[in-house]
Amino acid sequence: MNAFFHDVATTALRLCVWLVLLGAIFVPLERWFAVRQAPVLHPELRRNLAYYFLSSLVPVLLLSAPTALLAAAARHLVPAPLTAAVQALPPAAHIALAFVVVETGFYWGHRLSHELPWLWRFHALHHSTEHVHFLSNTRSHPVDMVVTRMFGLVPLYLLGLAEPTAAGSGTPAALMVLGMLWGFFIHANLRWRFGPLEWLVTTPAFHHWHHTRRDHIDRNYASTLPFLDRLFGTYYLPRHWPAEYGTDTPHADGLAGQLLDPLVGAHRAGAADKRNAA
Repeated sequence: MNAFFHDVATTALRLCVWLVLLGAIFVPLERWFAVRQAPVLHPELRRNLAYYFLSSLVPVLLLSAPTALLAAAARHLVPAPLTAAVQALPPAAHIALAFVVVETGFYWGHRLSHELPWLWRFHALHHSTEHVHFLSNTRSHPVDMVVTRMFGLVPLYLLGLAEPTAAGSGTPAALMVLGMLWGFFIHANLRWRFGPLEWLVTTPAFHHWHHTRRDHIDRNYASTLPFLDRLFGTYYLPRHWPAEYGTDTPHADGLAGQLLDPLVGAHRAGAADKRNAA
């Protein structure tokens, strides 16, 4: 138990250090190069800070057990020749394949969070902010983050690109960190455009269109690789910027309500489905 609290405290301290570094980078940039100027002490700041810690700590705790079970089960479910072929890949090819697999899983986890009503209840919180900036990256319900990460991790283990050992967990951990850092960038309130590079990697302009209130909220699901949206028909990136952000889905004003309401809504929907089936 003491070790558990020590790990949580260490992680919280690490998050504080990261927050200082992220603030030192993005706060000045968002003042100098903002799409639209907003006060530094935005009314949503305290809640966004709370989500920064919640979204970093809670999913790790919730994912540890199912990830371990998944990794163990994958050894029995995946044909040995497939695992052997993947493990025989050169390191660079192994990492590149793992990256594409994880990103494809994230894409579909994210897309289904829009298309399936019971998942949208949790994901809508991420779209509730009307001021998109770097801290919007972690304004997410923990259940939403767990579901999306599982979509990325499941194929990674099933294809033998990661293993339940300490050494084998390095690839998914590194990809998660990379994805998190890039997530802060694409949410940033930065009016930069990157020309031909926008064909290769996601950018703030690309992801800001995903946060529009209505017309294009179901576009640009990819977290780092926009070719996935081109491949699956959800790409949208004009030269101008969105006029407004947010969602028409109602949400509670307080932190507790935002966390509990989707759970209650999912329970009520499940009960209603059972009644209708009867």
